Amino acid sequence: MKKKMLVLVSLMLVLTGVLSACGKSGSGSDQTFRMNLTSEPPSLDVAQAQDQVSFTVLSGLFEGLTRMDKDGNIVPGVAEKWDISEDGKKYTFHLRDNAKWSNGDPVTAGDFEYSWKRTLDPNLNPPAPYAYQLYYIKNAQNHNIKEDNPDHIADAAQVGVKALDDKTLEVQLENPTPYFLNITAFFTSFPVHKSAKDNANWAAEAKDYISNGPFKLASWKHGDSIELVPNDNYWAKDEIKLSSVKFSMVKDANTELNMYKTGQLDWAGAPTGSIPPEQLDKFRKENNKELSVKGIASTYYYNFNNQKKPFNNVKVRKALSMAVDRQAIVDNVTKAGQVPAYGFVSTGIHGVSGEYRSEVKDDYFKEDVTEAKKLLAEGLAEEGMTSMPEFSLAFNEGLHKNVAEAIADMWKTNLGITVKLELQEWKVFLKNRQSLNYDVARAGWGADYNDPMTFIDMFTSKGGNNDIGFASPEYDALVKEAYSTNDQQKRVDAMAKAEKLLIGDNQALMPLYYYSSAQLVKPYVKNAIVDYSGNVDYTRISIEK
Repeated sequence: MKKKMLVLVSLMLVLTGVLSACGKSGSGSDQTFRMNLTSEPPSLDVAQAQDQVSFTVLSGLFEGLTRMDKDGNIVPGVAEKWDISEDGKKYTFHLRDNAKWSNGDPVTAGDFEYSWKRTLDPNLNPPAPYAYQLYYIKNAQNHNIKEDNPDHIADAAQVGVKALDDKTLEVQLENPTPYFLNITAFFTSFPVHKSAKDNANWAAEAKDYISNGPFKLASWKHGDSIELVPNDNYWAKDEIKLSSVKFSMVKDANTELNMYKTGQLDWAGAPTGSIPPEQLDKFRKENNKELSVKGIASTYYYNFNNQKKPFNNVKVRKALSMAVDRQAIVDNVTKAGQVPAYGFVSTGIHGVSGEYRSEVKDDYFKEDVTEAKKLLAEGLAEEGMTSMPEFSLAFNEGLHKNVAEAIADMWKTNLGITVKLELQEWKVFLKNRQSLNYDVARAGWGADYNDPMTFIDMFTSKGGNNDIGFASPEYDALVKEAYSTNDQQKRVDAMAKAEKLLIGDNQALMPLYYYSSAQLVKPYVKNAIVDYSGNVDYTRISIEK
C-alpha cells in the first residue's frame, strides 16, 4: 500500500480445479457463471451499499482508481499510474484514456470527485453509511458531519479531492495513510456517472444503470435474480471471458445446495450463500475436492443496543457475553473451522511486524457462568429491575437461526433468560439495526482493507456503521490518535487501547467467532479469487468444461 505498499494478507485463495476431459473451453462453450446471493441487494448505489450481498454485485459492475490482483496486491484500475508526495499526504492519479462508462461516455476525474463529494454530502438522504471511509481526505469529516459540529465546513470545494482536468485527480489527505491505495479500490471510492445528478433513482432498475466495471447490469428481477453481461466499453474487456453472471436469490441453504448438486449453480456457500452445517461437516470429513474452507479476516458478533434498557448497563452486557460457550458453537453449530473470538479485530490482519491478533491478544474477557449470574443481578439492580425482561434477538435469513437458537438456549440454561427469536428480511433487518430498532441483533464485519482500523473506526461516536449506539470521547480520541501518525507501533498501540475500551471495559458488543469461508466450486470454474476478507472476485473467471 502507498509508497512502499503494504502487501495485503496472503490469505488470498485462488480457486482452481482439475481440467475436465474436454480440455479448455472453446468459443462455443457456455461462459455463464451462476451463484446465489440469498437475498435482494438492499442497494446498488455505491454511496448507500453497506452489505456483502450488495458489494458482491457491485464488484462486477464498477472499478475504482485501483483494484486488487489475484495475489492481493494493489494494481492500476481506472488510474493507470499515480504520484505520491514526499510527505505522503498528496496523491495525484492519472486516469486511462480508454476508461469508459457502459454507455460509452469517458470516465473522468470529475466522476470520481462528484462521487466522493456526493458520499460526503451532509444532506444526502439517507446518509452514506460508509462516508467515514473517506475521512482520510482533507476536510472530509468536517464537511460530512454537520450536526453538533462547530467546525463544520459547508463548502464542498474545501474537501481535498479535485479534478485538475478530465484525466487527473488530485487528493489531499489529512495525514499520511499507509493503506490509502486500498481505500481507492473499495466500493465507497467507486465513481458515479454524472447522470445520477438528475436521477435520484439511478440505481433502482437495470434500465437506468450506468457502470464502469467489467460488467453491466442486464436485468434485475427484484426478489428473484440479477444478470450481468460484459461491458464492451471496459478498458480491459479482453481479460473478461464470461458471457454472463447470473445471481439467484434463494434463501434456504438446503435448496441452494440442491441447486449446486443438480448443476443449477456453479458456486454454493460463502460469501453470499451458505451450506447446511451438517452437510458441510460431512463434506469436510469426506475431503470433498470441490469444497474449500479457509480462515478469513472477518468477525461474527452480536450487537447490543447500548441505548436501550437494560442493555445500556455494562454489567448486563458482560453477563450475556460471559454466559456463551463459543467453542461449543463453532464445534456443534457452525462446523466450518471458525475460531472463538474474544476481541473484535479478526485474525488475518496486519499489526506492526506480524499479525495484529498475535501481537494484541484477545483476552478482554473470559466465559464464566458463575460470574455472569452475579453481574446480571448487579446490573439489573442498578437499573431498578429484579429480573431480566424477555427481549428479542434479531437475525436475517441463512444459518444465523442455528446460532441464535444455540445462544438463546445457553442464556436460558445459564441465566434463566427468555429470548424471543426474530427472523427478518435482509433489507428490513439492516434498516432496523441502523436505526437502533432492536434489543440484540446478529452482525458480521469483514475487513475493507488490511489494517486494524477497518474494525476500530466503525464505533466512533458519529460513525456511519456504528449501529450499537456506543459513544465514547476517549474512544474517539484514540481513533484520532491512530489516524494522525504514520508510526505503525503508535498506531497499533492506540487501536489496541480502543479495542480494550470497546470490548474489555464496555462489552459494547459480543464477539462470537472469527469467520471462515466455506464454498463448493465446480471444477470447471477457473480463476475465481476469494480474498483475505472473504470477498469473491469473479470478474476474471472462465468456464472450462
